[in-house]
Amino acid sequence: MRSMELGQGSSKNGAMQVEQVLFMNGGEGDNSYANNSAPSREATLKTKPLLHESLFDLYCKGFPDCIRFTDMGCSSGPNAFLPTLQVVEALDTICSRLKHKPPILHAFLNDLPGNDFNTVSKSLPSFYERLKTERVHDDFGSCFIAAAPGSFHGRLFPPCFLNLVYSSFCLHWLSRVPKELVSECGIPLLNKRDVCVAKTCSPSSVHKAYLDQFEIDFTSFLKFRSEELKTEGRMILNFISNDKYHTGVFELMGMVLNDMVYEGLIEVSKLESFNFPMYNPCVEEVRQVIEREGSFNIHQLETSHISWSVGYENNNKGLELNEHARAKNVADNIRAVSESLLANHFGSAIMDDLFHRFTIKISAHLEMGLGAYTVLFIYLIKK
Repeated sequence: MRSMELGQGSSKNGAMQVEQVLFMNGGEGDNSYANNSAPSREATLKTKPLLHESLFDLYCKGFPDCIRFTDMGCSSGPNAFLPTLQVVEALDTICSRLKHKPPILHAFLNDLPGNDFNTVSKSLPSFYERLKTERVHDDFGSCFIAAAPGSFHGRLFPPCFLNLVYSSFCLHWLSRVPKELVSECGIPLLNKRDVCVAKTCSPSSVHKAYLDQFEIDFTSFLKFRSEELKTEGRMILNFISNDKYHTGVFELMGMVLNDMVYEGLIEVSKLESFNFPMYNPCVEEVRQVIEREGSFNIHQLETSHISWSVGYENNNKGLELNEHARAKNVADNIRAVSESLLANHFGSAIMDDLFHRFTIKISAHLEMGLGAYTVLFIYLIKK
């Protein structure tokens, strides 16, 4: 999950401006995204074969001297450069096999202006140094990286400019909370005690409101990217999909918030007026939007699973798992991506208590053998 492109209502009528308040926790502290983003990293690693395939297809269609690539929703920390590194490595491998000089790579790192681009910029020299030491070819100097701040729900690049668009763990976030859930005055209309689409208790009207907003946002995303990509340009995407059978991690957050209401720690009206701007679509919902928008052919559309606690599990392979530590790892990951929204609405004073309770709730869930994201992996080709 990375810094997203969002908006929820207007500050002048009491509703939260999501685009202004949602950002991944910056810096390199204990609660930072840089230190709590293993699921997103795992999704990027799982996407590597698709990325390599798309670059091989692109390069062999004309052996271009320059490839323009953008990573949309790059955030900060180590994950910010991982897709670009994978592109460089893939081009290096492809060109070494074909005995060609590697093309110039222009990489554009996109996220909202509120993203921690300072940390990204400070990391550039060490990233360039890494490229010098790890690349197969000696002619380093052909990779140029620039920031491209802005919302991917709008146009970001000139027409027919890009060869490859990439986005990881982003598109399940919406541009705004569906307008049907909260009035312009901030009065809750639907989903009053849930904070997302809850599988067990959200009415069908809530699901429809979220699906409608996802269709609007994803259609816009496809439309703008089709304008920016060259003909037969490639797009590689991954984002969280719907798992119809298991409770989602943000549903557990809703349960914790309800507990705090019952104990008088949060006002009822505060909870009833809060909704996460996210929707996890199923495969067919995504397929229908792509086909209806009409700019892309679907080369691949499949799902895989990533454990909520993949970072903890990778760091403790072969060891007996400590369930509390594992649950805290999950809670820390969610804190890194959602604290800005939660603190803006409920106040920063309750954050430590909220995430302590959240850890306990997650621990009980993990003990039942549950806790995995279903992730969509998509390879599209512009018509």
